[in-house]
Order: sequence, then structure tokens, then C-alpha cells
Amino acid sequence: MLSKGFEVEIYTSTPEGDAVGLSDKIVAALDGFVREPDSRNVEYTTPPCHRYERLLCDLLQPRFKLRNYLKQLGDYTLLPGSTLSLGGSDRFLRSDPGNPYHTYIEQTYGTKVVTASIHINIGISDLETLMRACRLVRVEAPLILALTASSPFLNGAATGYHSTRWSLFPKTPAHVPLFESHAHFIRWTEQQLAAGTMQNVRHLWSSVRPNGDRRPYNLNRVELRICDLVVDPLSLLSIAALLEARLLQVIANPGLDPLQMSQLSSEDLVALTDANELAAGKLSLDAELRHWQDGRPIIAKDWIEQLYQEVWDTAKQQGFSCFLSPLKKILRDGNEAQRWLKLHEQGMSVSQVMQQAIRDTEAMELALESELCGLLVA
Repeated sequence: MLSKGFEVEIYTSTPEGDAVGLSDKIVAALDGFVREPDSRNVEYTTPPCHRYERLLCDLLQPRFKLRNYLKQLGDYTLLPGSTLSLGGSDRFLRSDPGNPYHTYIEQTYGTKVVTASIHINIGISDLETLMRACRLVRVEAPLILALTASSPFLNGAATGYHSTRWSLFPKTPAHVPLFESHAHFIRWTEQQLAAGTMQNVRHLWSSVRPNGDRRPYNLNRVELRICDLVVDPLSLLSIAALLEARLLQVIANPGLDPLQMSQLSSEDLVALTDANELAAGKLSLDAELRHWQDGRPIIAKDWIEQLYQEVWDTAKQQGFSCFLSPLKKILRDGNEAQRWLKLHEQGMSVSQVMQQAIRDTEAMELALESELCGLLVA
């Protein structure tokens, strides 16, 4: 099994769903939390880990710690979803006013970047295998967006998107190729920095990127950045299990490479994938996408079902197929955005939907704490 970890961004809010800027207090008081440019969300990172059982507690324990601290500050909680669902996107609440990179972000993008999301990092040490993995993950990333969509609301209204976050997010630079090799990635990054289309090596905001301790030179992991916030850790682990099983297939089979297996050119693959991301942002699991192998139309949900069948044996051989199975529930019941929109269509206001989601998330975490993490937390 591969090592994997998560970067989790989450909003702090009132029980009514109004996002509140508390990250300066949180970061000062609690180890393991870092600021985002806007103070209404905060980030924590799980350490690299091979086993899903351990990852489950690594995801939950910081949230327990954060919830306990928020109660000390007042009547505050955590807000599910990836956008400022009930309002506040008219202003930027800076967490670190003296940070020049944050100033650049605020002035260039405004609150389009004030979103909460999950980044999934999975370790691959061989550089050319890593680049091949990034190519495959890039063309299949719209499927992960379809599974994770959780931002159908903005400023108290339904936007028409299942992932408003990714539909508005300023992907930077505007055009990112499929990197043919590590050398290609180095050359391209150096060109972007020289041209100013990237402010620094972190300023590559695409759905997936190679990551490591000295980008673009020292790399050791695939970072998937397209996911909306998934608050249910069992759902999140099932998505990570799908991704890991796919990467194990890439490692075992060098031919599993869009540049080799697709009938389309590299440029056409980028255009197709960009269009798929937009479609998945709009209708998530119900979106009609185009398959990277030959451009044939396929509904996102059906494509994920096919991949699930393809990777099941790989996950079973490695002993983590039980963590893959919650994907079936997402495919059956819908992702968070779809479930929230259904409640909204049945007559609940956006604020009622989000307040219910806040309560449901806390109840789910408490149940998991007592069932699964009691011994570890103690």
C-alpha cells in the first residue's frame, strides 16, 4: 500500500451557518493548524500513513480538538461545504494582513479562492512513474469532483452548480499541459515563474500536481486538489481508496498512460479534461463527460461504476477493499450537493439545509468518536 495523507480546509461558523473568522486564535492556540489567506477557514494536515484505520482517526482527532477549542471561544462550530453558503463572499477577511503573497491573492482573485476543500496526497517515489500517475489522475479527476461536490449554494442561494467552488475557482496558470516527463515539468515551471504566470512554485492551482519538498525538482507524491470538502471521513477514505487502487494499477502497468492509451492528442486531452471538469462542476454524478480514451460520451456515475469494478481486485489484494465500499452509498444516495439540493427542492430554505448539515456533521463525528476512536483519543 502507498502512503497517503490529507490537507483539510474547513470553515468555522455559528450554529446558524454564518462563517466567522477565527483562524488567528486557532493557530495560536492549537498545534497542527495553519492559516488560509481568509480567516474564516483553517487547515490541518494528516501525517503520511499507509493504513486506512489509522487515517480515519488522523482525520477525526484534529476536528475533536478544534470543536472543543471552539466551544471555549463561544457558541461556534464547523461548517460543511466548500463555499460561503449563507453569505460573506462580498469581502475578504485577511488572516495575515502582512503577508505579501496573501495580498497578491486577495487583489488578483478576491473571494473566489475563499473556499474549503480536501487535497489528497499519495506517495510515489519514482519520478517518471509519478508523472505518469499525474497524467492519469488529471484526466480522471472530474470523476473525483463528481463524487465530492458539496458547494451548491453561495450567499444564501442555489447557484445552479453542484460544485460552485470548482466552477468559480481561478485555475492558475490558465493552461496546464499534460507533463510528458519530469524534465518537461521542470522546464514548464521555470518558464511560468520567469513569465510571472506563477508567483512561486506553490502557485500551480490545477486539479492535480506533482508535489514534494523542493518543487519542481524533488518530488515524491501526487496531490489531487479538485475535491470539494467531504466531511464524512468514511466517504473520504473510499474516494482515497479508489485513487490509491488506480495508482497501484499505474505502478504495475506502465502502459496505463493517457499519452499512450488515448486516441486523442495531448492538447485534445487537456481540452477534453477541462470540459469534463466544467461539466462535473455543474451536474456532478449526473454530468455527461467524454472518456479520455476515445472521446465517447459517458455519464460520470456510470464511469465511476466501471472504475469501481476495475479496481476492486487490486484493493482486495492489498487488503483495503472494505474502505472502497462506501463509494456505493455515494453513487446510490448522491453526493452532499445532490442531497442538499433535494432538501432545498422539497421546500427547505438554504439556511435550514445548512443548519441541518451542521447538526448532522457533529452527530456523525460524535458517533465515530465513540465507536472507532475512543481508545486512540483517550
